[in-house]
Amino acid sequence: MTHDGDAGVPGSMAVVLADVAAERAAQDARFGMQELPDGTGGDGVAVRRDSARDETDAAAREGGLTWRHILAEEVLEAFAETDPARLRAELVQVAAVAVKWAQALDRRPAP
Repeated sequence: MTHDGDAGVPGSMAVVLADVAAERAAQDARFGMQELPDGTGGDGVAVRRDSARDETDAAAREGGLTWRHILAEEVLEAFAETDPARLRAELVQVAAVAVKWAQALDRRPAP
């Protein structure tokens, strides 16, 4: 089985990434170029990151893993990171999980 990122729906990733690109353009139109500090790191965030990891692991063991668990863990890993290269890698993981979650929503039958 190949893994093309389309999550079983041909073209799915392209659609979600186009939505992300449109949102990014809208953010720039609304807020302009923003140069802000990262605001990451610190002991308090590391504790929350570790707690999110534990919660995700427990949910997986108990059969109750959700997208919220996975995304929260990734976000808190990014919030705890202070090294710019590792922070960037964590943010890419956050974006990838968010895209995958959006694709999962798109696969669901319409209500």
